[in-house]
Amino acid sequence: MSPPTPRLCRALPVLTAALAVLLYGLAPPAAADDGPADWTARPAGTGTGRDARPYVYLEGTPGTVLQDRLAVTNSGPAPLTVRLRGDGRAGGWIRFAEDTVTVPARTRADVPLALTVPPDAVPGDASGEAVAVGGSEEIRVPVRVRTVGPTLAALTVEDVEVSGGTIRYALVNRGNAMLRPRLAVRAEGVFGTLLDRPERPLSLELAPGRRVERTEPWPDAPALDAVTVRLRVTASGGVRDEAEASATYLPVGPVAGGGLLLLGGLAVFASGAYRRRRRTGRAAPHPPPVEARPPVATEPLLKAGAKT
Repeated sequence: MSPPTPRLCRALPVLTAALAVLLYGLAPPAAADDGPADWTARPAGTGTGRDARPYVYLEGTPGTVLQDRLAVTNSGPAPLTVRLRGDGRAGGWIRFAEDTVTVPARTRADVPLALTVPPDAVPGDASGEAVAVGGSEEIRVPVRVRTVGPTLAALTVEDVEVSGGTIRYALVNRGNAMLRPRLAVRAEGVFGTLLDRPERPLSLELAPGRRVERTEPWPDAPALDAVTVRLRVTASGGVRDEAEASATYLPVGPVAGGGLLLLGGLAVFASGAYRRRRRTGRAAPHPPPVEARPPVATEPLLKAGAKT
């Protein structure tokens, strides 16, 4: 193979550059860098990095007003206008000192907020978010609130019904604590126990005041029996309640056949009675009774003084 000529050697760099320009033009444009926004919102405080607060945490009794601050930092070269609001259960209890804040360039603004725990709030935890919207960016800061007060755990099982292979019931949380119920089911028939399911946890978290309707399958329910089904629910804190319902199981085929036989017997009996009544009505009438009459003399009466 002969070595490249000097002209070809000089043309190679030019061809390489032209090829690079061509490939660059054919390549799709690079996606825009979705890097971090040039502003942040977080709970106010002096900590940074790992020492920064991950969320707003407040604690108080029902009816109290709790205060905190939200830090909005504008790292950009121009002023930034941010709209603030609350979201979620605890977020709905928040009121900011200003709903719209303009933060100068390279400046941090601490916005006061007040959270009012409702007077009827039940003891326990509530969550929400403080939302900051600036331009097309939105930042959500978690908010955690603990309501302090006496805890009452109360749970009832109600409206138990038995129908075919299904047991229906309702669970009601009548206290102010979150409950995770456990259920046990037992069914007794005429000849003994038909169903005995030990207590087990339900895949359910019952909030205060919440009512949930549920079903319990009973695929091997009896075909002929009179049963009593008992439900027992429990939860932490010594919560316990029971309820029961009764049902009668009858096979459809025999019942229908017995009903038809009964109706047929009644029809035969009614027909026989009707025929007897007709025969009685058509019988010959009895002759009327003969009236008693005085005797009639067959010989002439003798006149007085006549000789015999």
